[in-house]
Amino acid sequence: MPSSLSGTDLQNYLATLPATAIEKVELIYNPGAAFDANASGSIINIITNSRKMKGVNASFNINYNFNQYQKPSPQILLNGKEKNLSWQTMIGYNYIESENRNRNGQTFTTFNPNEVLAQENLTVNTNRNFYWRTGTNYKLSEKSNLLFNYNLNLANDHNKSESTTFGTGIDFINNSRSKNKNDNHELSLQFKTKLDTLGRTLDIIAFNNFFEKNPITKSNGFNNAVATFFDGDIDFKLNNYYLKYDFAIPFDKINFSLNTGGKYNSIKVQNTGVYNLNSPIASVVDFDYDENNLAFYLEARKKIKKFSFTAGIRFEDFKVERTAIQDDKRTEVNFKNTNFFPNVSALYEINNDINIAATYSKKIQQADYNALDPNNFANFDQYNTSAGNPFLDPTFFDNFELKLTAFQFVQLGANYTIAHDVNRFIFDAKPNELISNQTFKQFDKLNTFSMYASFPIPLDYFLKGKAEFEKRMNDLDKMNYIFLNVNYIDFSAAGLDLDFKKRPVMSYAAQAQFILPWEIKNTLSYNFTPPGTWEIYSLTKTIQQFDISFNRDFLDKKLKIGLHCFDVFNSNEINAIVSSPNLRTNFYQKQDTRTFRISLVYNFGNMKLQKENTEIQTEKVGQGGGLLK
Repeated sequence: MPSSLSGTDLQNYLATLPATAIEKVELIYNPGAAFDANASGSIINIITNSRKMKGVNASFNINYNFNQYQKPSPQILLNGKEKNLSWQTMIGYNYIESENRNRNGQTFTTFNPNEVLAQENLTVNTNRNFYWRTGTNYKLSEKSNLLFNYNLNLANDHNKSESTTFGTGIDFINNSRSKNKNDNHELSLQFKTKLDTLGRTLDIIAFNNFFEKNPITKSNGFNNAVATFFDGDIDFKLNNYYLKYDFAIPFDKINFSLNTGGKYNSIKVQNTGVYNLNSPIASVVDFDYDENNLAFYLEARKKIKKFSFTAGIRFEDFKVERTAIQDDKRTEVNFKNTNFFPNVSALYEINNDINIAATYSKKIQQADYNALDPNNFANFDQYNTSAGNPFLDPTFFDNFELKLTAFQFVQLGANYTIAHDVNRFIFDAKPNELISNQTFKQFDKLNTFSMYASFPIPLDYFLKGKAEFEKRMNDLDKMNYIFLNVNYIDFSAAGLDLDFKKRPVMSYAAQAQFILPWEIKNTLSYNFTPPGTWEIYSLTKTIQQFDISFNRDFLDKKLKIGLHCFDVFNSNEINAIVSSPNLRTNFYQKQDTRTFRISLVYNFGNMKLQKENTEIQTEKVGQGGGLLK
């Protein structure tokens, strides 16, 4: 589910939710007018487990991951029901050690002859995270419920980096240490009621997210016996809140329904950075970001024989103010936009098992704070800097999709997206300066055309016969199958002259499940992406990963034990070319992706009882990240 957090903040937040706590994951392609227009395309909706039980029940889970580093993650889930109150609490702790290795060969093209810097960086990360997630559902009456959620995340991260830079007359070493403490609080309150027996419903949600962090970096290096250093101290605060309502009006007799609603959203970011690079005088950078958004929508659905139509319109009023103060220079960028964002879709049922659908939606995406903030968001020295770009405009998207679905598991489709004023991560350099800057730049237009096919190979149909196959269709956990995905993606960019030949990207993925003797479930997955052009980056080597898992239930499914190995051949790495007018970068990144895991889940209580929702589906503001993936 998208969040107002971005970049590594979002990545670390999502890592706190164990897979055992997830009931299901919904992929909502081309979401309708009821969803925020501030999203580039699809929505991932994560729905967590919740159960309706009398008394107190519990589930204990531990994932012990390891390679050359340790990564234990214990977690306990408590839930229960007493009269009209259902509740659930999830408490856990993550301790994750990892490493990230980068290597850049950078050619500065404004020199004559060209200057080349060879740079390497090894960062060892230690992430400690405690989380508390609680949800309650109080039944006010037969028709009304009141839900309350509170999520808490507390993190204490430490990083150790070793960097080298070599070039003509340059032999530079920089070692640095950084620590980052952050805390994230989320509160949400929802009132749900059925207004009458005709199915009309009203939902009202109030949501608040408060996040703050304080990264501190100390570094020193030696260049020809001259000591160099960099000190950085950042104080970051984010506050996001909204109030929304949704009203559903069905007309069952004529197969017609109306949905309408509104929302007011506010995001406020304050960030102050204090830096000292080889100078007794510190540099201070202040950044403020204020976004206010008022929205209303109307969406209608109509079924006519074998056709189902959806048409919606969303009104969005954005007011965005950005202020950056650096070296006594003040930069103010204000953006106001009032616009309508339509969506239409049509579905035709060829028969009970096959249908074809076509959709169109218009979206907007505000540049997130990670891309805008001129504060430095990475370790740097006199040959490397990193800063956001406060001048980025929002991106507008036109999304088209045509999809054929058969037997629920087979999909053939094509997407075409036209994106205007696209923000992307690049390495940049000023003319005649040997300084590489990691930043974000705006490109006039990015068109994306993709075709995809997803289909299963039902092994049980061939190995066990038709009767046994149909029996196992009702319980996929007992079925043997191979599921295949094939994607073709072609990008065309305007506003950037690429110094490499553009090629489409093909992506292949396969997931297999085999039921072995003694009821052991074996899962295999393989992803394979050959070289090609991804947006404005050229992938020069294949990206691939192979995972394998074994799982078995014991004690009437109360105890679940799993053995896993991720990236068995340690082959997941990124090799790419990133080009800009004054700089060409050969980018290499390798993380410690080969990881072994021992997982254990033990359930206390009757896990077969009826489920009851305590999770509020908060529609957080969609923001992107700043990572090159």
